[in-house]
Amino acid sequence: MTDRYALIGMPLGHTKSPLIHGEFARQTGQDLTYEAIEAPADGFATAVDRFRAAGGRGINVTLPFKIEAFAYATELLERARLAGAVNCMKFDGDRAIAENFDGLGLVNDIQLNLGCAMRGGRVLLLGAGGAARGALLPFLEQEPEALVVMNRTVPKARALGAQFSAYGNLTTGGYSDFGERRFDIVVNATSASLRGELPPVPRAVFAEGCLAYDLVYGKGLTPFLRLARDAGAGRIADGIGMLVEQAAEAFAWWRGVRPATQPLIERLSVPLT
Repeated sequence: MTDRYALIGMPLGHTKSPLIHGEFARQTGQDLTYEAIEAPADGFATAVDRFRAAGGRGINVTLPFKIEAFAYATELLERARLAGAVNCMKFDGDRAIAENFDGLGLVNDIQLNLGCAMRGGRVLLLGAGGAARGALLPFLEQEPEALVVMNRTVPKARALGAQFSAYGNLTTGGYSDFGERRFDIVVNATSASLRGELPPVPRAVFAEGCLAYDLVYGKGLTPFLRLARDAGAGRIADGIGMLVEQAAEAFAWWRGVRPATQPLIERLSVPLT
Protein backbone atom coordinates (compact mmCIF):
# COMPACT_ATOMS: atom_id res chain seq x y z
CA MET A 1 0.00 0.00 0.00
CA THR A 2 1.33 3.41 -0.98
CA ASP A 3 2.13 5.64 2.02
CA ARG A 4 0.93 9.23 2.05
CA TYR A 5 2.88 12.31 3.14
CA ALA A 6 2.16 15.99 2.68
CA LEU A 7 3.20 19.59 3.21
CA ILE A 8 0.68 21.80 5.01
CA GLY A 9 0.95 25.56 4.74
CA MET A 10 -0.52 28.64 3.12
CA PRO A 11 0.10 29.79 0.43
CA LEU A 12 1.86 26.92 -1.38
CA GLY A 13 1.74 28.02 -5.00
CA HIS A 14 5.53 27.96 -5.46
CA THR A 15 6.49 25.14 -3.11
CA LYS A 16 9.22 22.77 -4.25
CA SER A 17 8.55 20.14 -1.58
CA PRO A 18 6.45 17.73 -3.72
CA LEU A 19 9.16 17.77 -6.38
CA ILE A 20 11.90 17.20 -3.79
CA HIS A 21 10.18 14.33 -1.99
CA GLY A 22 9.04 12.80 -5.27
CA GLU A 23 12.65 12.74 -6.42
CA PHE A 24 13.78 11.29 -3.08
CA ALA A 25 11.18 8.50 -3.41
CA ARG A 26 12.27 7.72 -6.97
CA GLN A 27 15.92 7.73 -5.97
CA THR A 28 15.45 5.40 -3.00
CA GLY A 29 12.69 3.17 -4.39
CA GLN A 30 10.15 4.14 -1.71
CA ASP A 31 6.43 3.62 -2.38
CA LEU A 32 4.87 6.91 -1.31
CA THR A 33 3.01 9.97 -2.45
CA TYR A 34 3.63 13.54 -1.32
CA GLU A 35 1.14 16.36 -1.80
CA ALA A 36 0.76 20.03 -0.93
CA ILE A 37 -2.26 20.91 1.22
CA GLU A 38 -3.26 24.54 1.63
CA ALA A 39 -5.16 25.13 4.85
CA PRO A 40 -7.05 28.29 5.82
CA ALA A 41 -5.54 30.46 8.53
CA ASP A 42 -7.66 28.86 11.24
CA GLY A 43 -7.74 25.39 9.74
CA PHE A 44 -4.43 23.67 10.51
CA ALA A 45 -5.70 21.12 13.03
CA THR A 46 -8.70 20.27 10.86
CA ALA A 47 -6.48 19.73 7.82
CA VAL A 48 -4.12 17.48 9.77
CA ASP A 49 -6.97 15.47 11.30
CA ARG A 50 -8.49 14.93 7.86
CA PHE A 51 -5.14 13.86 6.40
CA ARG A 52 -4.50 11.42 9.26
CA ALA A 53 -8.01 9.95 8.95
CA ALA A 54 -7.28 9.26 5.27
CA GLY A 55 -4.15 7.29 6.21
CA GLY A 56 -1.50 10.01 6.18
CA ARG A 57 1.79 8.92 7.72
CA GLY A 58 3.58 12.23 8.16
CA ILE A 59 3.68 15.91 7.26
CA ASN A 60 6.01 18.79 6.76
CA VAL A 61 4.77 22.10 8.12
CA THR A 62 5.57 25.53 6.70
CA LEU A 63 4.38 29.08 7.30
CA PRO A 64 2.16 30.13 8.92
CA PHE A 65 1.53 26.92 10.88
CA LYS A 66 4.77 25.99 12.67
CA ILE A 67 3.48 27.33 15.99
CA GLU A 68 0.11 25.60 15.54
CA ALA A 69 1.99 22.37 14.82
CA PHE A 70 3.89 22.81 18.09
CA ALA A 71 0.58 23.00 19.95
CA TYR A 72 -0.92 20.07 18.01
CA ALA A 73 1.92 17.63 18.74
CA THR A 74 1.56 14.97 21.41
CA GLU A 75 5.36 14.46 21.64
CA LEU A 76 7.99 17.15 21.06
CA LEU A 77 11.58 16.14 20.37
CA GLU A 78 14.29 18.41 21.76
CA ARG A 79 15.00 20.54 18.69
CA ALA A 80 11.30 21.28 18.24
CA ARG A 81 10.78 21.94 21.94
CA LEU A 82 13.60 24.47 22.12
CA ALA A 83 12.69 26.13 18.84
CA GLY A 84 9.07 26.53 19.93
CA ALA A 85 8.09 25.51 16.40
CA VAL A 86 7.60 22.33 14.39
CA ASN A 87 8.36 21.69 10.72
CA CYS A 88 7.88 17.90 10.61
CA MET A 89 5.60 15.27 12.16
CA LYS A 90 5.04 11.57 11.92
CA PHE A 91 1.94 9.78 13.08
CA ASP A 92 1.67 6.51 14.96
CA GLY A 93 -1.88 5.79 16.06
CA ASP A 94 -2.84 8.60 18.44
CA ARG A 95 0.74 9.86 18.62
CA ALA A 96 1.81 12.97 16.69
CA ILE A 97 5.60 13.09 17.10
CA ALA A 98 7.13 16.44 16.22
CA GLU A 99 10.58 17.56 15.07
CA ASN A 100 12.26 20.65 13.69
CA PHE A 101 14.84 19.91 10.98
CA ASP A 102 15.35 23.48 9.75
CA GLY A 103 18.50 24.12 11.77
CA LEU A 104 19.97 20.69 11.09
CA GLY A 105 19.35 21.15 7.37
CA LEU A 106 21.17 24.49 7.53
CA VAL A 107 24.13 22.98 9.38
CA ASN A 108 24.33 20.12 6.87
CA ASP A 109 24.35 22.53 3.95
CA ILE A 110 27.02 24.76 5.48
CA GLN A 111 29.33 21.93 6.51
CA LEU A 112 28.71 19.07 4.07
CA ASN A 113 27.84 20.90 0.87
CA LEU A 114 29.70 24.19 1.26
CA GLY A 115 32.66 22.69 3.15
CA CYS A 116 32.73 25.31 5.90
CA ALA A 117 33.40 23.78 9.32
CA MET A 118 31.62 25.43 12.22
CA ARG A 119 33.64 23.83 15.02
CA GLY A 120 36.08 26.39 16.40
CA GLY A 121 34.80 29.12 14.08
CA ARG A 122 33.24 32.51 14.69
CA VAL A 123 29.58 32.40 13.69
CA LEU A 124 27.13 35.31 13.43
CA LEU A 125 23.38 34.79 13.18
CA LEU A 126 21.25 37.76 12.18
CA GLY A 127 17.71 37.79 13.53
CA ALA A 128 15.92 36.35 16.55
CA GLY A 129 12.70 35.04 15.03
CA GLY A 130 11.59 31.49 14.34
CA ALA A 131 14.30 30.76 11.80
CA ALA A 132 17.01 31.80 14.24
CA ARG A 133 15.43 29.84 17.09
CA GLY A 134 15.43 26.69 14.96
CA ALA A 135 19.11 27.13 14.14
CA LEU A 136 20.52 27.82 17.60
CA LEU A 137 20.71 24.33 19.09
CA PRO A 138 22.15 22.70 15.92
CA PHE A 139 24.68 25.56 15.67
CA LEU A 140 25.74 25.25 19.31
CA GLU A 141 26.09 21.47 18.95
CA GLN A 142 28.89 22.10 16.43
CA GLU A 143 30.90 23.84 19.18
CA PRO A 144 31.89 27.08 17.45
CA GLU A 145 34.46 29.25 19.20
CA ALA A 146 31.78 31.94 19.39
CA LEU A 147 28.16 32.22 18.31
CA VAL A 148 26.69 35.72 18.25
CA VAL A 149 23.05 36.64 17.63
CA MET A 150 22.37 40.19 16.46
CA ASN A 151 18.81 41.49 16.29
CA ARG A 152 17.12 44.83 15.79
CA THR A 153 15.00 44.27 18.93
CA VAL A 154 17.63 43.66 21.60
CA PRO A 155 15.34 42.23 24.33
CA LYS A 156 14.23 39.51 21.90
CA ALA A 157 17.86 38.58 21.28
CA ARG A 158 18.59 38.62 25.01
CA ALA A 159 15.68 36.25 25.62
CA LEU A 160 17.23 33.76 23.21
CA GLY A 161 20.51 34.11 25.04
CA ALA A 162 18.86 33.29 28.33
CA GLN A 163 17.15 30.24 26.87
CA PHE A 164 20.10 28.76 24.97
CA SER A 165 23.21 29.87 26.88
CA ALA A 166 23.40 26.55 28.75
CA TYR A 167 23.99 24.75 25.45
CA GLY A 168 27.18 26.55 24.43
CA ASN A 169 29.07 29.81 23.99
CA LEU A 170 26.32 32.21 22.94
CA THR A 171 26.34 36.03 23.00
CA THR A 172 23.41 38.24 22.00
CA GLY A 173 22.78 41.91 21.36
CA GLY A 174 21.96 44.62 18.85
CA TYR A 175 23.60 45.42 15.52
CA SER A 176 25.83 48.09 17.04
CA ASP A 177 26.92 46.16 20.14
CA PHE A 178 29.95 44.26 18.83
CA GLY A 179 32.34 46.88 17.54
CA GLU A 180 34.59 45.64 14.76
CA ARG A 181 34.23 41.90 15.43
CA ARG A 182 34.60 39.76 12.31
CA PHE A 183 33.09 36.36 11.64
CA ASP A 184 33.92 33.28 9.58
CA ILE A 185 30.25 32.46 8.91
CA VAL A 186 27.49 35.08 8.71
CA VAL A 187 23.91 33.80 8.36
CA ASN A 188 20.99 36.09 7.57
CA ALA A 189 17.94 34.61 9.30
CA THR A 190 15.90 37.83 9.08
CA SER A 191 13.04 38.34 6.63
CA ALA A 192 14.66 41.41 5.05
CA SER A 193 15.63 39.67 1.81
CA LEU A 194 12.02 38.63 1.19
CA ARG A 195 11.26 42.35 0.85
CA GLY A 196 14.41 43.17 -1.11
CA GLU A 197 15.82 44.98 1.92
CA LEU A 198 19.14 44.87 3.77
CA PRO A 199 19.28 44.13 7.51
CA PRO A 200 21.30 46.78 9.40
CA VAL A 201 24.38 44.59 9.62
CA PRO A 202 27.75 46.37 9.84
CA ARG A 203 29.97 45.77 6.82
CA ALA A 204 32.84 45.01 9.19
CA VAL A 205 31.35 41.69 10.35
CA PHE A 206 32.47 39.88 7.19
CA ALA A 207 35.95 38.44 7.70
CA GLU A 208 38.04 38.18 4.55
CA GLY A 209 37.11 34.94 2.80
CA CYS A 210 34.12 34.20 5.05
CA LEU A 211 30.91 32.40 4.12
CA ALA A 212 27.80 34.58 3.88
CA TYR A 213 24.53 32.63 3.85
CA ASP A 214 21.03 33.99 3.24
CA LEU A 215 18.16 31.70 4.30
CA VAL A 216 15.97 33.17 1.55
CA TYR A 217 16.33 31.23 -1.73
CA GLY A 218 15.45 31.81 -5.36
CA LYS A 219 15.97 35.58 -5.16
CA GLY A 220 19.42 35.72 -6.76
CA LEU A 221 21.90 38.22 -5.33
CA THR A 222 19.98 39.70 -2.39
CA PRO A 223 21.10 42.99 -0.81
CA PHE A 224 22.65 40.99 2.05
CA LEU A 225 24.65 38.77 -0.30
CA ARG A 226 25.72 41.76 -2.38
CA LEU A 227 27.02 43.53 0.72
CA ALA A 228 28.88 40.39 1.80
CA ARG A 229 30.46 39.91 -1.62
CA ASP A 230 31.55 43.53 -1.77
CA ALA A 231 32.94 43.30 1.79
CA GLY A 232 35.24 40.41 0.88
CA ALA A 233 33.27 37.25 1.57
CA GLY A 234 34.93 34.26 -0.05
CA ARG A 235 31.66 32.46 -0.69
CA ILE A 236 27.98 33.40 -0.78
CA ALA A 237 25.02 31.02 -0.70
CA ASP A 238 21.26 31.16 -0.50
CA GLY A 239 18.92 28.80 1.35
CA ILE A 240 18.11 26.27 -1.37
CA GLY A 241 20.58 23.81 0.13
CA MET A 242 18.93 24.17 3.53
CA LEU A 243 15.54 23.48 1.96
CA VAL A 244 16.75 20.26 0.35
CA GLU A 245 18.76 19.13 3.38
CA GLN A 246 15.91 19.59 5.87
CA ALA A 247 13.67 17.66 3.48
CA ALA A 248 16.25 14.86 3.37
CA GLU A 249 16.32 14.71 7.17
CA ALA A 250 12.51 14.47 7.26
CA PHE A 251 12.53 11.76 4.57
CA ALA A 252 15.13 9.74 6.48
CA TRP A 253 13.15 10.11 9.72
CA TRP A 254 10.00 8.86 8.03
CA ARG A 255 11.48 6.14 5.81
CA GLY A 256 14.76 5.02 7.42
CA VAL A 257 16.85 5.81 4.34
CA ARG A 258 18.66 9.06 3.55
CA PRO A 259 18.58 10.25 -0.07
CA ALA A 260 21.37 12.03 -1.91
CA THR A 261 20.86 15.79 -1.93
CA GLN A 262 23.52 17.31 -4.17
CA PRO A 263 21.81 16.56 -7.52
CA LEU A 264 18.63 18.33 -6.41
CA ILE A 265 20.49 21.30 -4.96
CA GLU A 266 22.28 21.78 -8.27
CA ARG A 267 19.02 21.39 -10.18
CA LEU A 268 17.10 23.94 -8.09
CA SER A 269 19.83 26.54 -7.60
CA VAL A 270 19.64 29.90 -9.31
CA PRO A 271 22.67 32.08 -10.15
CA LEU A 272 23.67 34.49 -7.40
CA THR A 273 24.35 37.38 -9.72
